[in-house]
Amino acid sequence: MIKMKTYTLFVAISIMVLNVKGQEANSNTFSLQQAIDYAYKNSPNYLNSQNDVLMAKYKRKEVLGMAMPQVGVSVDMKNFLEIPTSLIPGEIFGAPPGTFLPVKFGTTFQATGTAQASLLVFSADYLVGLKATKEYISLMNINVTRSKTDLVSQVSKAYYGVLVNKERIKLLDANITKLEKLLSDTKAFNKQGFVEQIDVDRLEVAFNNLTTEKQKIERLISLSENVLKFQMGYAGQDKLMLTDSLNISDNTEISISKIDVAKRSEFQLLESQQRLNTINVKRLQFGYLPTLVAYGSLGYAGMRNDLDFFNRTHSWFPTALIGATLSLNLFDGFQRHYRIQQAKLEFKKGENNLKNLQLAIELEGASAVINYNNAISSLQVQKRNLELSKSIYTVAQKKYEQGVGSNLEVINAQTSLKESETNYFNAVYDLMVYKIEYQKAIGTLVK
Repeated sequence: MIKMKTYTLFVAISIMVLNVKGQEANSNTFSLQQAIDYAYKNSPNYLNSQNDVLMAKYKRKEVLGMAMPQVGVSVDMKNFLEIPTSLIPGEIFGAPPGTFLPVKFGTTFQATGTAQASLLVFSADYLVGLKATKEYISLMNINVTRSKTDLVSQVSKAYYGVLVNKERIKLLDANITKLEKLLSDTKAFNKQGFVEQIDVDRLEVAFNNLTTEKQKIERLISLSENVLKFQMGYAGQDKLMLTDSLNISDNTEISISKIDVAKRSEFQLLESQQRLNTINVKRLQFGYLPTLVAYGSLGYAGMRNDLDFFNRTHSWFPTALIGATLSLNLFDGFQRHYRIQQAKLEFKKGENNLKNLQLAIELEGASAVINYNNAISSLQVQKRNLELSKSIYTVAQKKYEQGVGSNLEVINAQTSLKESETNYFNAVYDLMVYKIEYQKAIGTLVK
């Protein structure tokens, strides 16, 4: 029985270890959504925006603490190396009138312990400030949404950049394979005297150009992966394994429609800022109201000629008081009045900024629709051009192999094919980017 339990435990631990190793092995494998989720947890900018929300919440709690009782304790101890001298009228002790006698009162050591407490009974600044902190939290939450939208946009564009470059190199490898075979066959024909050396040289130049182009694309893939890592906040040195593929089937043209600007986080930020501007005007206006603070204090003082304050034979003398302070600013040279006028103008500026942003968002949305539709049209044209270029290259290659065509025709067809492939993948990437820009413009990129 004990052996069976030990065996079961051993198997369980082995499975756990294998699972952990499997997870570690797949730690650099990402779909687009996984890459975005990883960025949510590791992107410094996005994490900072979340920290801003926490800081705003703590700021509100700090302001709330102003309305709670403020209690403090202080202890003061003095050692008079020279006891202060006071002058008393000399006539008290029989001296001539108008004369003073120097005397020293007090003890060498004096100690005072005091406890103070105060309570903010009423303050318009506090009430308005408390409302402002609540609005500030809302502002920071909106900023998180904006950061989230920007992060999704950046990660998606970088992800698609890697996919497009990898697809480009696949077609480039296929072209290199075809051209390498043609070059090998042409060299054999040249040895047999069927083709001239110039035919071999032309094909070799074309082959070298393709090889160089492949090296450039490989470096570009490395660069695009580093861009993706940066956007994700990925610190690993391993190459990223991307599991998604390019999906360009959803390429239906869209029409321009009215954009709901309220969905855009930028517009929400300005609205929140306007609410803060309104609160600021009220704060300044309420500044004419008084502030009332209640307070109390309890203290004990001890006086000794020797440092023995804890000797119970000597007394401690109490002092206690309660009070209240009412503060009211009667005249400040119209400073507050002009601050209120400035705050009102700041509010009007905010209204103009909101209107300007609304116009900008509508323009951005219209531009995004046009760019997206143009990208769809361009992709369709480039796809057709790529198909034609492939067909032309195949025909030119067969004609050359059958001896009825020239290798110059093959090289021209191959150059045209390479250009068509470049244009096609540029169109694919543009379509992906403009689709993201369109979703961002209408406020649907982040659900």
